Amino acid sequence: MKAIARRTRRTLKHFIEIGSHSVTSDEPYEHGGTNAGPNPQELLAASLASCSAATMEMYAQRKGWDIGDVVVEVDYEPAQRGSPTSFRMAVRLPKELPQEQRDKLMQIVAKCPVHRTLEGEVMFEERLELV
Repeated sequence: MKAIARRTRRTLKHFIEIGSHSVTSDEPYEHGGTNAGPNPQELLAASLASCSAATMEMYAQRKGWDIGDVVVEVDYEPAQRGSPTSFRMAVRLPKELPQEQRDKLMQIVAKCPVHRTLEGEVMFEERLELV
């Protein structure tokens, strides 16, 4: 999996290529950006929300469950000195779903690949390439 970010015209706005897809990321006006897209931290929260929803929906499909509309809301608070990064997730499921299905889906939501990546050990390798 590869993502490439390219800055546009000496701004904080970046075009991001992910496979055959493109996304725009930017900073809000108050941080010197043009607010042309979500900032990188918002993209991180969006990744967790969308991965969680998709994981639950794929599980429900495999089980043959009709779970109706699913909404996953993620609130993200970056780490501050002395406190860890915090993600608060609200999963909204139809109240008509049986309790057993709701319980299982809440177990499954914590198994999405992005959730597991964020809670696991992460390693970075950076290198400089001159062009």
